[in-house]
Amino acid sequence: MTEREAFLDGLAAKSGRPRHQLQDHPLVPVNDLPETTLADKTPAELAALAKQNSEAVHVRYQTTNTAGLPAALDAFIQAKAAKTLLLPTSDAYQRFGLEDWRQQVQPVPTYWTPGAGREANLKAAADADAAIGFADFLLAESGTITAATTPGQGRAFHFLPTHYLAIIPASRIVARSRQAADWYDGEIKAGRLQTSNINFITGPSNSGDIEMVLIVGVHGPLDMTYLVVTDR
Repeated sequence: MTEREAFLDGLAAKSGRPRHQLQDHPLVPVNDLPETTLADKTPAELAALAKQNSEAVHVRYQTTNTAGLPAALDAFIQAKAAKTLLLPTSDAYQRFGLEDWRQQVQPVPTYWTPGAGREANLKAAADADAAIGFADFLLAESGTITAATTPGQGRAFHFLPTHYLAIIPASRIVARSRQAADWYDGEIKAGRLQTSNINFITGPSNSGDIEMVLIVGVHGPLDMTYLVVTDR
């Protein structure tokens, strides 16, 4: 916070004008669409919409329950013929009942490790045939997952491995970005979340800029899987 204020003060001084203060110029929304769009949908309807929109952006959308989660993860690894596997360092394994699974999974995983250094973690991600991570939310409106960067699951974790799977609790399927942003805002203000950025990822990369021919996975994972855990 101190560095940010000093940076903004420096910009204001060099531009020769006072700082723009939000309290003096509060945001006045022009409509209530961020709060009301899809607000009438039930959890089941949001889940159906999330599936539809995820598949529209070339995501493989799967569901399982906690008991079936280890088998679903093993099936993903086998389907991708992964010889190298990257996992995050996270307390979410316990929440999802995956402690035993990660002790036994093959191939023996490499972990994105806090304190290992940027280069070591980047290399681990770049060398990974497959990565299995934890997402915070799935946005039904766009088929987007969100994941805050943490020491145990950095930004490159989501973008450098060849194949990527995100585990998402069904209870974290929300209408759109506003609901996720409100949660992040509350967690950060309460001191429960410290992060350098929040990733909004809408499927694998798509490129069609030159000849208008869509190529999926040209820069980033070749494919993405959303695995929604239904009983949490």
